[in-house]
Amino acid sequence: MIKRYTREKMGYIWSEKNKYQKWLDVEIAVCKAWNKLGKIPDDALKEIIEKTHIDDKTVERINELDKVYNHDVLAFVTAIAEQVGENGRYIHLGLTSSDVIDTALALVMRESIDLLIESVDELLEILKEKAFQYKDTVMMGRTHGVHAEPMVFGLKFALWYEEFKRNKKRLENAKEAVSVGTISGAVGTYSNIPPQLEEITLKELNLKPEPVANQVIQRDRHAEFMTAMAITASSLEKIAVEIRHLQRTEVLEAQEPFKKGQRGSSAMPHKKNPITCERITGLARVIRANAIPAMENIALWHERDISHSSVERVIMPDSAIALDYILHLTKNVLKDLVVYPENMKKNMDKSKGLYFSSKVLVALVEKGLSRDQAYDIVQRNAMKSWDTEGLMFKDALLSDPEVTSYLTKEELDKIFNVDEFLKNIPYIYERVFGKF
Repeated sequence: MIKRYTREKMGYIWSEKNKYQKWLDVEIAVCKAWNKLGKIPDDALKEIIEKTHIDDKTVERINELDKVYNHDVLAFVTAIAEQVGENGRYIHLGLTSSDVIDTALALVMRESIDLLIESVDELLEILKEKAFQYKDTVMMGRTHGVHAEPMVFGLKFALWYEEFKRNKKRLENAKEAVSVGTISGAVGTYSNIPPQLEEITLKELNLKPEPVANQVIQRDRHAEFMTAMAITASSLEKIAVEIRHLQRTEVLEAQEPFKKGQRGSSAMPHKKNPITCERITGLARVIRANAIPAMENIALWHERDISHSSVERVIMPDSAIALDYILHLTKNVLKDLVVYPENMKKNMDKSKGLYFSSKVLVALVEKGLSRDQAYDIVQRNAMKSWDTEGLMFKDALLSDPEVTSYLTKEELDKIFNVDEFLKNIPYIYERVFGKF
């Protein structure tokens, strides 16, 4: 991912330096296991642990060797063995490249998921806070972008809160799925290493063994990681798109923060554009798109090929880094979101009370009319109000003799009460947040 969208912690997790560090962690864990099994002497293990390291110079050496070998794992093994000397011969003993690459990748994925979950937890706190802050802020609910029925602004945050609980669970499930390693050799048959070596190594790394590895860890696990990130990104886009709609000049019920000194347009100094939410939307597309090749990586030739390898070098770091970034953006947008309750009220008034149509419909049915009869009466008056400038829906109903033959003015006054739409909001909140 480009530097502009890379935050430091996640950027380091997916850096070349950290990748090689995780490879070294796996190699040392294997050496410790061989030592326990009596294959590597204590003094040799001690020297390997003390002398091997990953720094910028080591990375340069690996890359230098890779230009000759055209094989990054062999370049890595040679560079690390050079640090040790004679006892370097014990490094990578009995292993195949995928033992190191896939087991180390599990460590990197686990590390990145932990950071993502930390951000999701922070987002959940903000969403809960905003849900209660705007619990009594009445606004118009919209379907198809058209006024539907009144709700409260806090319900949007409650909905997002519930969705991000699910996203957290998806990431936790993905962490469980990818936290496996394999130290089983070529085609996964333990031909040059005993299964006990894998058990000891993976215990050291706090990973579970892949039950059947056929040399590589199966890519359905990695696809689960990628799709969990894609769904989470899509949820962030949902929030961003909502704010973008609410920020439109014709609506202006909410607006992303606009910092002091910020400029909205090179040509139009008056502009406050939802650029952060648009950036969230754009990067969510990238993350979603990356989930497709992750699923295509599941099908490899026979026991393995490396068609997945080049793909993963791009899609995994890019997606994790981008998701980390847009989680950060979303937290900032929501934390300092500008809200205009007075505009919410003004926008409600624009529909001239038409949003009470469902309650009038129910009231007429309860008076004994068929649903079709009641619907025709309500729709007729709704369209009259809609098409006549200045005519409120309630006044249209009161001027219709067919309506007043069933409903008195007092009954209509009672129906036209916004609180009737909101009476069960506390029930929804309790279901989402528990007793409060």
